[in-house]
Order: sequence, then structure tokens, then C-alpha cells
Amino acid sequence: MTLFDGITQRLVETPRLTVGILERAGDDPATPPERTVVLIHGNGSSSLFWQETMLHLPSDLRVIAIDLRGYGFTEHAPIDATRGVRDFSDDVKATLDVLEIRTAHLVGWSMGAGVVMQYALDHPTLSLTLESPVSPYGFGGTRRDGTRLTDDDAGCGGGAGNPDFVARLEAHDTSDEAPTSPRSVFRAHYVASDYTTEHEDVWVESILSTSTATGNYPGDSVPSENWPGFAAGTVGVLNTMAPKYFNVSGIVDLPQKPPVLWVHGTADAIVSDASFYDLNHLGALGIVPGWPGQEAAPAQEMVSQMRDVLGLYAERGGTVRELSLEGVGHSPHLERPIQFRQALLEVIGYVGRPADPSPPTEQIVIRSSD
Repeated sequence: MTLFDGITQRLVETPRLTVGILERAGDDPATPPERTVVLIHGNGSSSLFWQETMLHLPSDLRVIAIDLRGYGFTEHAPIDATRGVRDFSDDVKATLDVLEIRTAHLVGWSMGAGVVMQYALDHPTLSLTLESPVSPYGFGGTRRDGTRLTDDDAGCGGGAGNPDFVARLEAHDTSDEAPTSPRSVFRAHYVASDYTTEHEDVWVESILSTSTATGNYPGDSVPSENWPGFAAGTVGVLNTMAPKYFNVSGIVDLPQKPPVLWVHGTADAIVSDASFYDLNHLGALGIVPGWPGQEAAPAQEMVSQMRDVLGLYAERGGTVRELSLEGVGHSPHLERPIQFRQALLEVIGYVGRPADPSPPTEQIVIRSSD
């Protein structure tokens, strides 16, 4: 794995599984929770994606990035999707327990935002930063109010994974020869078209760390009488976000509500009210044949659902800040790093030396680690 200078990697043995984490060289393990930030990546990625953010946060914070099971350095244990994302969130809790971190500021990106929302339902947290978050009602198959379109979550889960993309993950394909290669997917869907970086190989390496072993990505599926002919299975990554298993809208009823920062881009191709990963939206566009129409299979209004839930969270006493970034894709922490860091420091209530304002691509040295 490729690490930037100043980033260290180690394995943490927990009662659940072996977990890989990234830390900053020199961070003090005795740093109090109020100055501890834990970063959780999303689907098709790993802790490697957080390295720029880690290096450019103030040095008197303790910053940790955790690999979820089946990604990066963490053990590729199977995922019980019938628990939603609780296998992931319970792994995070077990890791923090071993590190003797009783609470912290949690940052979650995409699926990782769903993980930290689930964590907040189960454990105390100091703040939640939700970057391009999965809808609180899961991925696909729901109306604006979160009600499910079908009893079996047709069109959701493991069957929605692209077989050629999976094959290219297994082949460790680093080319851009096909739209389904990890590099092409990164360029077209993880970031907006104007994003440039010297570190694309590292981001592709992170995507390629995704395990395709049984019970990991993408997961299984079952036949369905409903369009498009399959429904969510019971194991694997994509099934964890099927709406029959995943619903974190209950955060609105937390008795103690941590402050929430919601960061998202207006050009996000993955999480939007018209997602190119939502089969209902693709059906409406004619890309997936046989679409049964708007009444039966509307596109999921993911961003609007998030706004509705966080609006209710605020009405019930929580503090919410929304940072909507024009023209930004699925990865604000890469595409608008300074704005992302400043907003994060504000939500954690940081008082002290400001974050390094220089662009995070400057003066970063990369090295390899086995």
C-alpha cells in the first residue's frame, strides 16, 4: 500500500477481527476525545483516501482513519447484511475500544456516513460529519418519505453491482481502457470532471483494495417478480444498504444530539436525487429496459431525503450545517480540501492553530508500505 510521508499504518487486533488503521506520525495517544477525529471511508475505497485530509489537519489533533472490513488492510471477513451496516459500525466500536477512545468526532464518507450514523444510534459521539452520505433510508427502492417501493427491495443490493467492474477489481486492473475499469469509474463518478491530482494511482490502489470474496463486495441477490427481476440478498456490501435492513432516520430521536455537518457536491453522480447508480433512474432514462414507470419505480430522492431527516433533526433540537459545493462531485474532501477542512474544524469546535491553508497536493511525499 502507498502511504504519504507522515502517515503510519498498523493492525489492531480486536475481539471481532483484525483492523487496519492509518495514523499520523507524532500524534499523541493521550489526546482527549474532544481533539480526536476518526475518519471512515465509503464503498469502493479505503483509509488511503483520507491521507491528504489527515496531513493537513492541525497537529494538536489526533486523527485516525479506519479500514472497514473487506477493504484496505482490514480482515476480509464476511458481512451479514441483515444487520444493515452494524457489522461495520460494531467493528469501528471494537477498534476504538482497543485504542481506549471512548468517544470522538466521527467523519463518514458515502457509505461510511451511514456507518457513523448507525454508530451514533448505538454509542455516544461528539460530532458527525456526513460527506456525500448515503440516504438515511438506504440506497435505492424508497419514496421521498422513506417508504419502500416493494416488499423485497427489487433493484437494490448485490445484484446491482456491475459484473465487469467486479472482474476488473479481481484482476487488479489499473488501466483506463474501459468505462468499468476502477480508474475510469474514479474519474467519471468519484470526482467532478475538473478535478486533477498527482495521486490518482493511490486513489485507484485504494479502490482495488476492495475484497470480492464471498460475503464482501458486491453481495448476493435473489430473484424477484418485480422489475428489474432481482432483489436484495443477505450478505455483502451492497445489501447492507438495502432499505429493509438499513434505516438510520432514527437519529432524529437521539436524546443527546451531536452537531452535524453535511457536506455534498451538486455534481455528485452517485448520491443525488437522480443517481446514475439508481436502477430506477437508469430505467427512466431508457438505459435499463422494461422500466415500469414513475409510479411503480421512481428514482430515489437521496439528497432530499437527507435534507428532510436533518431538517427534522434540527427541529428536535440538533445543530445542523449544510455545506453544498457547486460543481463538486462525490469527494469534497479531495475536490475542495480547504473548504472541507475548515467546515470540519468548525463542527468539532476546534480552537487553536488553524489548519494548513496550502493545497494538500503540495509537499506530500509518497512511499510504499507492505
